[in-house]
Amino acid sequence: MPELPDLEVIKEFLEPRLAGQAIVEAEVLRPLIVRDLTGAGLPAAAAGRTIRGVWRRGKFLVLDLDEPQGHLVLNPMLAGRLHYTIAGSRRPGYAAALLRLADGHELWYTDAKQMGKLYLADDLSQVPGLGELGPDALDPELTLEQFVERIRPYRGEIKGVLTRQPFVAGIGNAYSDEICWRARIYPFRKRTALSAAEIEQVYTAMRAVLIEAIEVLRQRVGAEIHVEIRDFLAVHGKGGQPCPRCGARISQLKGQDYYANFCRSCQPGTLIRQ
Repeated sequence: MPELPDLEVIKEFLEPRLAGQAIVEAEVLRPLIVRDLTGAGLPAAAAGRTIRGVWRRGKFLVLDLDEPQGHLVLNPMLAGRLHYTIAGSRRPGYAAALLRLADGHELWYTDAKQMGKLYLADDLSQVPGLGELGPDALDPELTLEQFVERIRPYRGEIKGVLTRQPFVAGIGNAYSDEICWRARIYPFRKRTALSAAEIEQVYTAMRAVLIEAIEVLRQRVGAEIHVEIRDFLAVHGKGGQPCPRCGARISQLKGQDYYANFCRSCQPGTLIRQ
């Protein structure tokens, strides 16, 4: 699942390449994924328009279009990916939508699970979930004091709280594991059981983990923006391997729609509800 670091690097790659580019043609290959909130239809509404800019909000990627003002908004969910290619390149698998650009490039959206959504909207308030987002997890204005105040109403397990987009936007299953590990907090501890010092550890870890991940991905992703790189993470996806901090075996627990990785030695705790 693309999360804040993935989408930030994708945004940084695409923005200088797409801004100012005219869309020659748009195609919809999987109608279930493309949601037209304008009634005009993506092919007709996008063709001839110019992309004014590319930006990210949490786990959403937004392409602003020129007059009449509009937006293409991508929520990739679990398996959505973007491919930036030269026109005429081999069509990627699970292709859902395509933008052909005036400079001879193509931007493909693919989705193996068909869970993500690509919205065409005149007004961003129309896009489901976008208006409900909390501040971006790396928003410079999200101070420790604001973080503490925002987290106060949440009473659930800290891993789950971190993935609640109305709390802070951009963190998912993978990076919530990394943040809890960095903070030395058992991921299933209730927020109400955490001390003020531990909440501060979570905040500090959140900032450090996300910033460091962006730096790694900037060096490694390049033009391969459709490739998800997670091998550098400390614990996520590393069940059974040694913890890079203490050497103990990394644990993996599976839930209905997620799995958690953590170190029982560095992050002691119990599944008994607290």
